[in-house]
Amino acid sequence: MRTSIATVCISGTLEQKMLACAKAGFDGIEIFEQDLTVSAMSPEEVKALADRLGLTLDLFQPFRDFEGVDPATLAANMARAEAKFKLMGRLGIDTILLCSNVGTATINDDALFAAQIRELGLLAADYGVKIAYEALAWGTYVNTYLHSWRIVELVDLPNVGLCLDSFHILSRGDDPAGIETIDAEKIFFVQLADAPVLSMDILSWSRHYRVFPGEGGFELDTFMGHLVRSGYDGIVSLEIFNDVFRQSNVERTAVDGMRSLIWLQDLTCTLLGDGAQGHPLQIRALPEAQRPDGFDYAEIRTEDPEAVAGMLAQLGFTFRGQHRRKPVTLWSAGAARIIINTQRSRGITAEVSGFGIQIPDAALATERAAALQAPAVPRHHTPDEQPLHGIAAPDDTEVFFGTSAAEPPWAVEFGHPHTTETGLITGIDHINLAQPWQAFDESVLFYTSTLNLAARPGTEVPSPMGLVRSQVLRTDDGAVRLALNIVPHGLENTTDRALRYPEHIALHTDDIFALARRAADAGMEFLAVPKNYYEDLAARFGLDAPTLAQLAELNLLYDRDEHGEFLHFYTETVGTMFLEVVQRRGSYDGYGAPNAPVRLAAQFERNRAMQY
Repeated sequence: MRTSIATVCISGTLEQKMLACAKAGFDGIEIFEQDLTVSAMSPEEVKALADRLGLTLDLFQPFRDFEGVDPATLAANMARAEAKFKLMGRLGIDTILLCSNVGTATINDDALFAAQIRELGLLAADYGVKIAYEALAWGTYVNTYLHSWRIVELVDLPNVGLCLDSFHILSRGDDPAGIETIDAEKIFFVQLADAPVLSMDILSWSRHYRVFPGEGGFELDTFMGHLVRSGYDGIVSLEIFNDVFRQSNVERTAVDGMRSLIWLQDLTCTLLGDGAQGHPLQIRALPEAQRPDGFDYAEIRTEDPEAVAGMLAQLGFTFRGQHRRKPVTLWSAGAARIIINTQRSRGITAEVSGFGIQIPDAALATERAAALQAPAVPRHHTPDEQPLHGIAAPDDTEVFFGTSAAEPPWAVEFGHPHTTETGLITGIDHINLAQPWQAFDESVLFYTSTLNLAARPGTEVPSPMGLVRSQVLRTDDGAVRLALNIVPHGLENTTDRALRYPEHIALHTDDIFALARRAADAGMEFLAVPKNYYEDLAARFGLDAPTLAQLAELNLLYDRDEHGEFLHFYTETVGTMFLEVVQRRGSYDGYGAPNAPVRLAAQFERNRAMQY
């Protein structure tokens, strides 16, 4: 499949955009007119740079507000168009995007639309230009793709066809199945965009909230399935508008876009099954996706391991030894394994730096991740050590693929043999990772595509630092759960301790009261919960006085739904991380979201107090 991306999607100068798109592996680009207008490069220099980079210049866009106008306006539009056709000749671009009129149309007449576009098409033919007519979802008179197709049929010129844009089709709730009824040779161009499902006017939705495929709520694999079955064999491009991408690193955004197209092809192949074979669009499947079996370990990086090691010991973890040749230690409790790593840790008090997942075939998972352009994280190993396959996430978290086993092969490198542990901690329940605001959507796509996790609906939680957006990614059985929290804008690199957003590792137990008492007896400092919280619990759930007293004594938090109960507590924060212990009763499957504001406020107050 030939891939392209509109230059409007990413930040930087036109030259920077072209370099980033070529490096990310795109076949071509759409030139957004404004990017050319403000560029220091001449059209000839743009063409020459594209040739050197191996990029095709696929589309010049947009040409707006043409049809449905009076004769005088039409004459002015034709003169404007001819100037653009000449410019396209200098660029070497043979296709222009014509958007349905949203501003100057005053006459609602399909026959007139077709006649005026036909006149434009005849002029374009003189310059060797094709016109791709696109129905904007907010077009004055033409706002559905099947309506634009009827007009193209009326025009009846070989150089006038359609541009199909997934956003303009799906945002209106139109059925994309009609794509299969369109003559594939008259589909000149295809643009893709995803978007979160929102209730707002379509124009604002389009301008501020479009994202790459896999980062929103549209069923783009279904859209692509209809496109494949239509017989279309042309370019599939990305056209994204939002308030984040134009402020983000240009190279990372380009890679994110390419990853979304690779992932979408794989989803479409899965959807079509054997029906994906033999179609001219030639979509490609990835190496087989595997379901993770669970967490292999969680890793904490710290310059001084004593504080973290002390917390683990208080929770009942056993020291399993130091790696035979690295400054790395292993602690375990039940199926939970925590690595404390002091390598490359100068100046780091403590942070969640990575995790491992157990998967049936680590080599195959690594191959899939590489195909999705996930950066590799090399870990040196000697011939007698277990090789580790790692990738770097957009937030720099290191993710490693390990063998599915009760005792991973690498554990012997820490000296102590495995012993059956029957302590109160049973395993890692979930890992919570803080995401920079500009990398949140990228991270969602990264983890869902490389780790085969499903994204659950997001939530928003108020905190003293601002509104925190959270989204859970997980396997169907909950064996692997990641909670991604977006750091409020402006706090990514703050030096104010009270405003730093912490990450955490959540551990599971079947007896949280016994574990909390043992940890308290061992000297653990819990995150203090205000008394007002327990008064509210009594009002909301009608808990009896003895239960409330136990919860308050141990600083435990509580939630309940129709499926079961959830009890949890938090340790104090060390550096930018802390530990959580949870107990799930019945079929409770959440994360105690109603308690998150309590935790965030308590951590804020604690951090602020430590500054003085």
